[in-house]
Amino acid sequence: MHQQSAFLLIVVAVSTATMAHGQLAASTPATRFWEQALPGTTMPEVIADFVQKGIDQSPLVEHYSAHPSISMCTLFNTICDPQMVAETGIYFHEAQLHPGSTMTLSFPAEVEIPILPHNVADKVPFENLSDVLATFHITPGSAEAAQVEDTLSKCQEPPLAGEAKACTTSLESIVQTAMEMLGTTTTQLQGGGGGDYVWAATSALPRGGLLPRRQYVVQTVTPLVGSRYVSCHKVPFPYAVYQCHVTNRGYKAYMVSLSGRHEGPMVSLLAFCHFDTSCWNPMHPAFQILNTHPGGSTPVCHFMSYGNLAFVKKAGTA
Repeated sequence: MHQQSAFLLIVVAVSTATMAHGQLAASTPATRFWEQALPGTTMPEVIADFVQKGIDQSPLVEHYSAHPSISMCTLFNTICDPQMVAETGIYFHEAQLHPGSTMTLSFPAEVEIPILPHNVADKVPFENLSDVLATFHITPGSAEAAQVEDTLSKCQEPPLAGEAKACTTSLESIVQTAMEMLGTTTTQLQGGGGGDYVWAATSALPRGGLLPRRQYVVQTVTPLVGSRYVSCHKVPFPYAVYQCHVTNRGYKAYMVSLSGRHEGPMVSLLAFCHFDTSCWNPMHPAFQILNTHPGGSTPVCHFMSYGNLAFVKKAGTA
């Protein structure tokens, strides 16, 4: 374990040469990969920040603290406190998606977790709980250990009927997994052709994801035109782990711009509406918040929180 720690510290120390005044340098393996895989899609600022954090800091020397994650509460099989989730306003009815509609939103600040370089992520423990706790100096039985264990459990659970899912640990694995779920092969990706059919989107929030509690007015609602979508959700872990999934059950995607009724930031939020929830966890907080149930006639809609990604397969592509 000590040899592994030393290796990671050396990798990160050398990698800091790619920094450019605190922002992601123009030419790094991650940026080059993104540009090749998704030509025409600029890497979102939040993702660039996470990638840079993975380059210029060693994840092994940072203290990992348990932190709430609203992102986890938008997974199909999750159980979260309905009252806590309701207060964020992250779940809503599709009928609210029209200009002039008012929503009360309150997103908590999210911890900015590093997306590790691919060559580092391949060597850091992930699947074995004991190895993860030892590597990141997490006390067994602590709140942090429970959070890590819950993430590993969710990653190892089988997918729901009609769903494909996988947990990913680097930018390259996120993109490759999403594109393969959308039917773009790794060979096409390496040849530079995969991104001709796929583009990426994320919510545009203030840095850290904090959205102060107040009323926000919907300004515009733009459907994301595509034949299929993959959602990638951040899940709590000492470094960035994303659970990506796709379903063949009915859903729609939108980009929604909102502004504070009296004050507050203008934000653009990625949103999904699910029309078939028959396989969801019956204890999912959305059912209580929206007064519906698994398989109910009411669509379940939610915003995508800070740092989460969607990959969209362009309509009309095979």
